[in-house]
Amino acid sequence: QVQLVESGGGLVQPGGSLRLSCAASGITSVIYTMGWYRQAPGKQREMVAVITTYNTRNYADSEKGRFTISRDNAKSTVNLQMNSLKPEDTDVYFCHARRVATGNDYWGQGTQVTVST
Repeated sequence: QVQLVESGGGLVQPGGSLRLSCAASGITSVIYTMGWYRQAPGKQREMVAVITTYNTRNYADSEKGRFTISRDNAKSTVNLQMNSLKPEDTDVYFCHARRVATGNDYWGQGTQVTVST
């Protein structure tokens, strides 16, 4: 059974940093594209950053230069370092894994990130 568990969310002031972590179990992470998505109430979930099995990274335009995604296949983890946070970064952030061969998608339960004074 695939399980993704996020951690690291919380409250931070504008300009601050947070590091989100996602621990995957039940998968061989090396064969999965991993990523982070965000979702506001009443809105569609949208991509923040993804990292492929070849370590190719893609970012949403609003996050380029501020966020960095990384993965550790040996530990089956994917991390999102978020710097220079803005109030508009406030959302629930979800960890995502997609098995490349089948297209099967898996999601974590989400972690709240709040950027506010």
